[in-house]
Amino acid sequence: MIRALYTAASGMSAQQANLDTVANNLANSATAGFRERRLQFEDMIYQNVIVPGSPESPQTDSAGLQIGLGTKSAAAEMIMKQGDFNNTSNPLDVAIQGTGFFQISRPDGTLAYTRAGNFHLTNQGMLVTSEGDTLLPAISIPSNATDITISQYGVVSAKIPGQTTPAQLGTIQLATFANPGGLNSIGGNLLTQTEASGNPITDTPGGTSGMGTLQQGYLENSNVDVVAEFVQMILAQRAYESNSKVVHVADDMYSQINGLIR
Repeated sequence: MIRALYTAASGMSAQQANLDTVANNLANSATAGFRERRLQFEDMIYQNVIVPGSPESPQTDSAGLQIGLGTKSAAAEMIMKQGDFNNTSNPLDVAIQGTGFFQISRPDGTLAYTRAGNFHLTNQGMLVTSEGDTLLPAISIPSNATDITISQYGVVSAKIPGQTTPAQLGTIQLATFANPGGLNSIGGNLLTQTEASGNPITDTPGGTSGMGTLQQGYLENSNVDVVAEFVQMILAQRAYESNSKVVHVADDMYSQINGLIR
């Protein structure tokens, strides 16, 4: 019964982490480019009362008797499905249709990656994120430029007074990874490279490496399915409740044993 208490407690702890993950997903259901996470569990070590395969007789082997000691959260998988598009009509809002991440230079010089394409201009005309981090490759737009255009292949152009044709100001490049689910979330809509993600592969949108294309005037919404998250929340609640009942039952059994020795 002591084992039952600890096993049920591990289930309650795992479902608490599950609910924390669901809460974070719901909190970011309106965050541009957010990728939902799904918690994964694994069973813990088993107590071998009878080892499977032990000889039961000269002709037969035992199926074994193993008693599990609970569960634990093993990983939080990042779901990479495409989010819906939101038409903002802002020429500096860009959504990625398909694979890829925008490359961002952080203040300390390190690289980060994002799906959130809500860019802004600094007073020097540089394209930056809402946090002020620079989009790479760096693109500068003159203050007198009009009709800024970002093609589906990442070419940024604008009309400059005195020029008869739009001037090309630079080309946005995207990055992808062998395992994008292995990227590390650091907040601010940013992800960083890890050993699990592998090294970045960079290319222009729509290039030969399979990069997605860009859609100017749109933002990619969070890919969180709110209804699915509510279902997951109910499942976590019921699983937590079931484990708590195991604790109560084990406690009642202890109480009855204590009553026998009075």
